[in-house]
Amino acid sequence: MASPDDGTAGLTGRRVADESLLEDEKAMLANDPGGMLRATASAGAQVRESAALAAEANLSLLADEGRPRAVVVAGIGTAGLTGNILATVAGPRCPVPVIGHRSAGVPGWVGAADVVIAVSASGRSPEALAAADAAARRGARLVAIGNPDSELQAMAERARAPFIPVPRRAPARASLWGLAVPVLLAARSLGLVKVNEADLAETAARLDADAERCRPGAESFVNPAKSLALDLAGSVPIVWGSSPLATVAARRFADTLAANARYPVMAGALGEAGRGRVGLLDGPFGGLAESSRDIFADPDEEEQATTRLRLVVLRDGGLNPEEEADEPVAVEERRADAVQTLAERRGVRCDVLTAEGGSALERLASLTAVPDFASIYLALAHGLDPMAVPAINEMKELSNPMPEALQ
Repeated sequence: MASPDDGTAGLTGRRVADESLLEDEKAMLANDPGGMLRATASAGAQVRESAALAAEANLSLLADEGRPRAVVVAGIGTAGLTGNILATVAGPRCPVPVIGHRSAGVPGWVGAADVVIAVSASGRSPEALAAADAAARRGARLVAIGNPDSELQAMAERARAPFIPVPRRAPARASLWGLAVPVLLAARSLGLVKVNEADLAETAARLDADAERCRPGAESFVNPAKSLALDLAGSVPIVWGSSPLATVAARRFADTLAANARYPVMAGALGEAGRGRVGLLDGPFGGLAESSRDIFADPDEEEQATTRLRLVVLRDGGLNPEEEADEPVAVEERRADAVQTLAERRGVRCDVLTAEGGSALERLASLTAVPDFASIYLALAHGLDPMAVPAINEMKELSNPMPEALQ
C-alpha cells in the first residue's frame, strides 16, 4: 500500500461510477474539498472581473506602434488554449497571423514588428517566462497576463510592458475565462478582434445561466452536466467539433476530462476525423463490440462489462460575422449529420451539444460550460477529488530537480 508521503495520497475512488453519489449534495461537496465546482461556477464572474482588470491596464501602449506583423500567444495548458480562442474568435479574416506557442521562448522569426502575449495563471510557468524574456530581448511588444506579484509581473515591469493581473483562486484549468478575456481585449486594442462590452456581458450571462442549470443541487434528470457525466461513465470518450470554434471546445473538454475525471479521451476536428479517425467507430470499442454482442445476455450487465466508445459531437451552426459565405457552415453541418448516422448504425451512442448565442464568444461559452461541469461530476461519481491530481504534482516534482524552497 502506498505511503501518505509518496505522492499517491488521495488515490481513492471506484472503477464503476456511482450515480447515487451525484444525488447527495452534501456528500458531493464533501468530496470536493478544493472547491472545483465553486470555481467552475465562477466563470461568468471571471469574465466580468478580468474585463475590469484589463480596462485598468495601459493597453494603449500596444496600439501606439500600429498593427503588428503577427501575434504570438505563449503559454502551456489552459493558458496555451487562450491562443486558440483568440484565433477562433478573430476568425479567418483576422488581418495578421495569430500563433499559439506552447514551448519555451518564442519562434525564431519574432522581432520588433511582432506582439507577444505571455500567459500564465501562476505567473511562473517556464514557457511564459521564457517567452516574456525573449520578447523583451528582441524588442517585440509584450503584454503579460497572470497572477499578480509574480515573476511574470516583475518581468513585464522591467520591460515596461502592460501587465493584466488575474488573481489565482483555483487551478489554471478552472480559470479559463479569467485568462482568455484579457488576451482577447489585448488583441482588441490592436484592432485584430471585434469583442464589445455587449459580447462580454452576454457571455458572462450565458455562463451564469449554465452554472445555475448545472448546480450541485439539481438532480441528474434536469442537470445537463450530471446527465452527460453519467452517459460518459465507463466509456472511452471521443469528442469532435464540427467547426474551428467547436473544435476548441472539444479540446477543452478533453483536457478537463483527463485532468478532473482521469478519463482517456480523443478530441479534434470533425473534418480531420473524417479522413481516418472515424474508423474508430468500426473498431473493437465501436462496431466490432456491437457485432459480438450476445443477444441473450442481460443488456445492463453486458453494457457494464464492455468498454465502449462514447461519441460527443459539439456542433456550431452559427456564422461568424466576419464570414460572408455559408457554404463552410453547410459542409460542417453535413459532416456532423453523417457522423451521427455512422455512430447510430454501429451501435455507438452519441451525445450532441449545439452552440447557442449571437457572438462567437458566447457560442464558445455555451459549448464549454456544461462539459466543464460534466468532467467534475464524472470525477465525483468515481469518488475522486477533481482538484487534487497526484500525478500532476509528481510530474512537476520529477521534472524540476530544484527544491521549491530554493527557487
